[in-house]
Amino acid sequence: MSSSQTQPYTEAWLAGPGGHQFYTRTYAAPSPPKALVVFVHGFAEHVGRYEASFPAFSERGVTLFAFDQRGFGRTALDTEKKSKDASYGKTSWARQLEDIEWWVKYLVKEHPGVPVFLMGHSMGGGLCCAFPTRVHAPPSSDTIKSLSGVILCSPLVRLTHPKPRIVLFAGGMLGRLLPFMPVPAGVEPDHLSRNPPRNEAYLQDPLIKQFGTLKGVDDMLSGGEKLAEHDWQHWPKDLPALFLHGTADQVTSPVASENFYSRISAEDKKFSHYQGAYHEMFQEIDGIPEKLSDEIISWIEAHLSKSDSTALKASL
Repeated sequence: MSSSQTQPYTEAWLAGPGGHQFYTRTYAAPSPPKALVVFVHGFAEHVGRYEASFPAFSERGVTLFAFDQRGFGRTALDTEKKSKDASYGKTSWARQLEDIEWWVKYLVKEHPGVPVFLMGHSMGGGLCCAFPTRVHAPPSSDTIKSLSGVILCSPLVRLTHPKPRIVLFAGGMLGRLLPFMPVPAGVEPDHLSRNPPRNEAYLQDPLIKQFGTLKGVDDMLSGGEKLAEHDWQHWPKDLPALFLHGTADQVTSPVASENFYSRISAEDKKFSHYQGAYHEMFQEIDGIPEKLSDEIISWIEAHLSKSDSTALKASL
């Protein structure tokens, strides 16, 4: 593990399921945290893209743990520390859900009794929609019950401009034969945000590649379709949810996101529309990243007393 006085986070390589090596960052609260957040990033990106926004969490007493997902970022590309079988885009929903559960349990063990929240963006948001709606592990029902809330930023339920179903079907069939065959899967940089310098940084980032694998891309898109069609039915009534989506998102559909929100049976749920915002709200202009962080942290703070009450009931 390494740290620096100039860095608001510590970084570490940690072993996950099967000993797979993950690059992680922890934005630790200066005193015992009042809450914990496990952050799941989007397709092709990595946790290093959130350096401007995540310090706000630790400054307000919330420890945020982020990891480069299996198949992405340093976890896939670091030539010295990545696992031998790691390569870019080599992943699947089953693996990703298993990984998320691993890190949730890791934080629960490291900070017993502290409320844990799950937060995801884009592909990560779709995975966080899926996480509490599984009828078979992973994750286990106990892990789902350990969550105090789920935060969904521009979640991928459906694309704003979806691919024809025949293309998805053909990709799924071919993926059964060649699951980790690379396929183009780029995103138009100008669709990411209204912040040209950040869009250009995305394009020039050596840790971002404009491709995925057949299995990884098919799981992401078909998994979202299943969320929209029927998996929404399995959302636990007692699991709070916060949805945040830009109204001008040209990557993931705000309409599909709101439809999923309206269907789930959560007794405590909120949908926040960010007028005119594009897909990557943490990279946006006009103070949106600051507003977004403040809303998320305030929502977490508002749910701490509820989490304590739930934990007390469970212990009786």
